[in-house]
Amino acid sequence: MFSQGQLLFAIFFVIAFVILMIFSYRKDIKLHRKYYKGSLFILIGFIIFILLLFALKTYLQPE
Repeated sequence: MFSQGQLLFAIFFVIAFVILMIFSYRKDIKLHRKYYKGSLFILIGFIIFILLLFALKTYLQPE
């Protein structure tokens, strides 16, 4: 489906992207702590909401 060159490019791109994202996050960590305080609770709320929707869909699905 993909050539070996395309797969290698994708792997190196993902690795480089992740490294740059980690570097950028570390550089701005003080600003993140100041302006995004409490955002973890919002993320947890969204995850719980999605899990509830999935549970309702599974429970109410006809057999």
